[in-house]
Amino acid sequence: MFDKMMKLALGIALPALLFAGTASAEIGAHTLKFAAANNKGHPQVTGMEKFAEIVKAKSGGKIDVKLFPGGVLGGDVQTVSALQGGVVEMLVLNAGILASNVKAFGAVDLPFLFNSGEEADKVMDGAFGKSLADKLPATGLVGLAYWELGFRNLTNERRPVTKLEDIKGLKIRTLQSPIPIEMFNSLGANAVPLPYTELYTALETGTVDGQENPAANIINAKFYEVQKYMTLSRHQYNPQIVLISKKFWDKLNDEEKAVLQSAATEARDFQRKVSRDADAKAVAEIKEKGMQVDELSAAETQKLRDAVKPLIDKFSADIGADTVSLLFKELDAARKK
Repeated sequence: MFDKMMKLALGIALPALLFAGTASAEIGAHTLKFAAANNKGHPQVTGMEKFAEIVKAKSGGKIDVKLFPGGVLGGDVQTVSALQGGVVEMLVLNAGILASNVKAFGAVDLPFLFNSGEEADKVMDGAFGKSLADKLPATGLVGLAYWELGFRNLTNERRPVTKLEDIKGLKIRTLQSPIPIEMFNSLGANAVPLPYTELYTALETGTVDGQENPAANIINAKFYEVQKYMTLSRHQYNPQIVLISKKFWDKLNDEEKAVLQSAATEARDFQRKVSRDADAKAVAEIKEKGMQVDELSAAETQKLRDAVKPLIDKFSADIGADTVSLLFKELDAARKK
């Protein structure tokens, strides 16, 4: 009789336990704050909107992603700290800015690294990009995907830049990252690191003479209102990284994590296409807005490349020899495909 009762009890208990296990893996209700420095209409924010839309669909409306573009939650460096503290859940920013958290991320700031966005995709989506992302959890961050900002070009208010010597003496705002600062100083400019949210005012007041950003940023932030000259220097390519707070990530179950991860990857492909389409259109629009747009000759581009070559050796030790070696190995493989 006792055995029968035990079997009956187990017969009821086991399915209940199995059901409870299934229930715990179900998607719960969550609200996430997703921040970015760029304004609505920028490819970065268009990617965020797509991400939120995908998450809503995949979670059956249970996960709500609230967007905070335009730096309203603070500059990138400040918002990274907010993610680490669990105050903000998500952020998309230039991957190189994370060099202050993980030195290896400085590798993506090396000048004249990629010849095309597609080449960058292969490297960032492969072993190299994964090696960087693997270093983030120890700092309280989790990387979900690499999006793109694109190739950076130089603008200024003082004079056309068509040769290396024209850069000398210009006060140029750079990212708050060691390599861009050193790069412009080595080209003869005076590098002034500032948060992106302060850039328009700095240009307007003459605190800096110029800046360097992809064409889509120049349109989105209306830098054409306070800048006369643009040079298609394409001196640096910026992959962006979609981050989530590890404090928040660790509270999620596997199903919830899968929703956010797959949405970030799906939105990545969409965002890159939007970014590349916008870049081509933005250059034409910049000309229409009245800026003078110049291209560097192949010989002058080579002069810039030669001038910044010592940076690779100088920063390799700081970035990490293994990271730099893997980067160039993956870059070489991408060019052979």
